[in-house]
Parts: sequence; C-alpha cells; structure tokens
Amino acid sequence: MSRAGIICLSLVLLLGLPLLGVLGAGEPLGRYLEFPPRTSYVHHEPFSWPVFLTLSLLIALTVGLILLRVVRTDFPSSSLLTQHPALNPQHCRFLFPWWGWLAVGWTCLWWVVAWTRVPELVVIQEHTFTPLWLGYIMIVNACTFARTGRCMMLHRPRYFLSLFPLSAVFWWVFEYLNRFVQNWYYVGVADLSSFEYFFRATTPFSTVLPAVIGTAELLTSYCVISSGRNRFKAIQHLQKKWSGWVLVGLSCCGLFGIGLWPNYLFPLVWVGPLLLVVSLQTLAGTPTVFSSLAQGDWRGIGVPALAALICGIFWELWNWKSLAHWEYALPFVHRFQLFEMPLLGYAGYLPFGLECVVVADLCLRRQFSGGVEYYTHE
Repeated sequence: MSRAGIICLSLVLLLGLPLLGVLGAGEPLGRYLEFPPRTSYVHHEPFSWPVFLTLSLLIALTVGLILLRVVRTDFPSSSLLTQHPALNPQHCRFLFPWWGWLAVGWTCLWWVVAWTRVPELVVIQEHTFTPLWLGYIMIVNACTFARTGRCMMLHRPRYFLSLFPLSAVFWWVFEYLNRFVQNWYYVGVADLSSFEYFFRATTPFSTVLPAVIGTAELLTSYCVISSGRNRFKAIQHLQKKWSGWVLVGLSCCGLFGIGLWPNYLFPLVWVGPLLLVVSLQTLAGTPTVFSSLAQGDWRGIGVPALAALICGIFWELWNWKSLAHWEYALPFVHRFQLFEMPLLGYAGYLPFGLECVVVADLCLRRQFSGGVEYYTHE
C-alpha cells in the first residue's frame, strides 16, 4: 500500500467508523455534523474515585518505568561533547538570533493582550491564539539555531511552511472526533456563522504541527534528552504482520465504539488514530514510529511525546485567562484542574505527540526529505 493509500484509507476509517457507531446506537446523525457545534448531547458521567485512581496508576506505571530508565542512564561522556562542540556550552559558537529576541517580545506583548481586559482591545483579544503560537514557533526555532546553528524554519523552509496547512487539516480531524465524545468545547461560538467559525478556527489550528515538531527538534539538541534512550529494552514483534492486523482491529473497534460508548472510550480519540495509521503502515511493510523499538531505541517515542506535553502546558496556560477559550468536560476524571484541563487529561498529549510526527512524516517526508530532523549525536 502506498503512502497515498494509507492516508486515504485512514481518513475514510477515521471519518466513517464513529458515524457507524452512532448509527448502531440509534442516535440522529445531524447533531454530530452540526457546524459550528452548538448542541450538547453527550451526558458525561460524574467524577469517580475508582476510575480516577485506576487510570492514575496505569499512567504512573507506564511513565514511571520510562522515567526510571532515564534517571539510571549515564550522562554523555566528555568525548561525545568534544565530537559535537555545538552542544557544549563552553564551545558554543552560535548566538541567540535577533529574530528570536523579536519573537520573545512579540509573544510577551500578545500574552499581555490576551490576559487583560482593556475595553479598547476587545476586538483583537478574541484572536490572540495565533499570534502567541507564531511567536512560540519562532522562539523554539531560534533556540534550536542557537544550540546547533540550524533550525527547521531557516534550513528546511518548504517543509516548515507545509506544516501549517497540514496542521489545519490534522486538527480538524480531531475536532470531528470530538463531536462524538464532546470532551472540549469553545466558549462564544454560538453567534458565529459557519464561515466565520471555519476561518477563525482554521488559522490557529494551523500552528499545532509547527509548534510540536519545532519543540521536538529543539529537545533532540540536548544530549541529556537523546543519549541513552537508544539502549532501552528492544521490542521486536511490533513490526510483524500479525501485530498490524491486531492493531488495525483494535483501532477500528475503538473508533466505532466512541460513537456507542463515549463516556467509556473517550481516551481512544487520542490513541485510536495513532494505532490506525501505524497498523496500516505495518501491513504495508513500511517503517513506523515504533520501528526503532526493535533495536531498543526509544528516542523517536519519548521526544515527540515530551514535545507535545510541553506544548500542551503552554496551550492550557494561554487558554486559561484568554477571552476566547475552550473548556473541558471529561467523564469520571474531571477534577484537580491545572488551568482548564483536568490533571489526567494531560496524559492525552503523550500519544498526540507521536501522532504529530507520524502525520508529518507520512504526508511530507517524500517531498521534503525527512520528517523531524532528530539530532541523535551518534
């Protein structure tokens, strides 16, 4: 199966399976396709301590085992820093660029605008998300340039610019999947026409992939992030055909199920698309984001996940007191909020980071010579 075939089949299944689940539940389709979304029809279950503690334990065990392995890994040797002087603070040849300082000032300015309620600024305070994230994207690229002498924005401009339209399409798919679980909703969209909603949403959606992938590129310039993660436990069976069939079955059942049981399967909004694309790649015999696990190299997993979590914290922070913002409604675990997001909700950013890299690599790699340019220091 070609890349185009994987993309097309993934979209058909992502868009079609939840609708089939709704049909199976005997619910009317119209409200799931409402645009802009105005109707609240998913009745979320109240907070449950047993569910919260169980999910907390599962997340803690999964993340904790990886963190334990990271902590027990030796730091890079001095010889490694000698081979890569750009990564050694004592031999750094690059300065933080002028346009990076400009981006810092730009971002701070829009942060103030977003969080203040000056009557004269009301007109622009509903549109601060995009300027903030354009500033963030430039800052992480400037930091990468200062550490390595290269950055995606300057040295891979076609790839960098192509991430923006791809990002808009990418996040609209998640907006569509959210219609079946209604885990987040936007405040103040009721008065917008369909065109206004589409335009005002698409522009900020276009910043998601450049932000996450730019952050991942920056993280890989740090030896403490990358070193040692290529010596984890090897997992061999993820590239076998039978595992592809198992994953495609699980992902299809999960995507079908969110239309039937949104309160119980809502985490699959974040996991299902990843498993679906990876399973189709496995069946097609092409490398996946998990291929490096066969050699015990977990850097391609940990770095994107951490990058998305970092971006997620900034997303939630800047959303917190902005005039135009979103809020959450999570079943069973909606408590202990950090900004607007319930604490356990941040776990969703970990697989989301992998999805960002998978989609960028799948859609743009052939044209622009590679997805995220990882600095593996080997």
